[in-house]
Amino acid sequence: MSLAKHFGAIGDGIADDTDALQHAVDDGDGVLELSKGTYRITRSIVLDSRKHGYLGVRGDQGTGRVVMAGAGPALQIIGDHQGTATPESFKPHTWDRERMPMVTGLEILGEHPDADGIELCRTVQATIQNVLIRRCRHGVRLVERNRNFVLNASHIYDCHDTGVFFDACNLHQVIIAACHISYCKRAGIRQLNGDVHNIQITGNDIEYNSGYEGPGQELTGEIVLEARDGIISEYTIASNTIQATLDAPGANVLILGKAEDPPSGIRLVAITGNVLGSRDRNIVIEHGSRVSISGNTIYGGQRLNCEFRHSRYITFGSNSCFSRPASYASETTDGMLLDNCVGCSLVGNVLNDCRLGDEQGGGAITIRESQDIAVSGSQILNPSKRGVDVVDSSRCNISGNSIHETGEVKQMLAAIRVAGKGSGNWVHGNSVTVGSRGDIQGEAPSTRVDGNHVI
Repeated sequence: MSLAKHFGAIGDGIADDTDALQHAVDDGDGVLELSKGTYRITRSIVLDSRKHGYLGVRGDQGTGRVVMAGAGPALQIIGDHQGTATPESFKPHTWDRERMPMVTGLEILGEHPDADGIELCRTVQATIQNVLIRRCRHGVRLVERNRNFVLNASHIYDCHDTGVFFDACNLHQVIIAACHISYCKRAGIRQLNGDVHNIQITGNDIEYNSGYEGPGQELTGEIVLEARDGIISEYTIASNTIQATLDAPGANVLILGKAEDPPSGIRLVAITGNVLGSRDRNIVIEHGSRVSISGNTIYGGQRLNCEFRHSRYITFGSNSCFSRPASYASETTDGMLLDNCVGCSLVGNVLNDCRLGDEQGGGAITIRESQDIAVSGSQILNPSKRGVDVVDSSRCNISGNSIHETGEVKQMLAAIRVAGKGSGNWVHGNSVTVGSRGDIQGEAPSTRVDGNHVI
């Protein structure tokens, strides 16, 4: 292997080892070996597989550190794959010289404010594992085009901007697993535009990604997918812990798509089995379609928990939502808003102690200017204003829910209200407690109310 110190590197954290490390890459055997030490560099170490064939970087069980004292990525890995992930799209040179560049077992520390950790461009099967990246602008940045990227068992910490950044790239087949991605100022994981499909984010701890002070503070969070001019498709976000602090703007999971009707930029997204909470909002989806949110534990939405706008065909089921331990006297608002949505189903959820709404309108589940929304089989307990509030919406089916006040303090105005210009709504088969303004208020034209059990 190309031991950096055999090519003139000092590794004392003082000397500039840039030329020595690049020399080891250009003239060594393909694996840059960083033994114990601190290697200070002032420009990117370029690993160009088009020139040198298979390449990799290996630290000695985490004892090697690279300090990036210049702008740009500490390690820039370049390939030449122009195709997709299908076998017939590969050129022979990709398999013969470029596949699976690996970085493992080292630390990258940013010293320059515009230092990045690792940048990938036109790579196939790039694998980063057992790596610590901290105090960089971006921890790992993917640009232009990449396929089959794996990030595993790594720590990305305290980045000035983003931990893992999909930067306007064409990207398919990514797995991010068993990582800590935390204390990054803008986002833990972020997509900005591009054409991105088949992303698995699973088994990670993604937390406290806040503190960004530039424009767009509302567009921050643990996972931020923003593709106003791109595609967000086939994401699985499963079995992660995703949390922040109540004063952090943005959302734990923030997904913003292309403004079009019907929406197509966000599609085929599953958010399943996560524990997420403690932020201004927990899950936000705008201009999304075919999104499934199930089996999550969601808590502590300072403004609200889940906000869906201009979206279609969202299923939200079997989530343990919005509840807090009795010993925790939070003042978070909590609750759920659907605004200009179509064909969504909310089934089998538990909502407790939600304060969304005011005297004029709103409730634990608030539905505005929407069509064909089903709310059924849910426990909606101790809402401060209303359990379900439907306004200016049509063909909404509110059925089989239990909406009750269980404590000594009685504050609910009504269990269910249907109001405004909508039509064809049906409220039936619910078990409800009488609020200070009544039980079920069916004010909208042609609203049908029947078969409910009032306590």
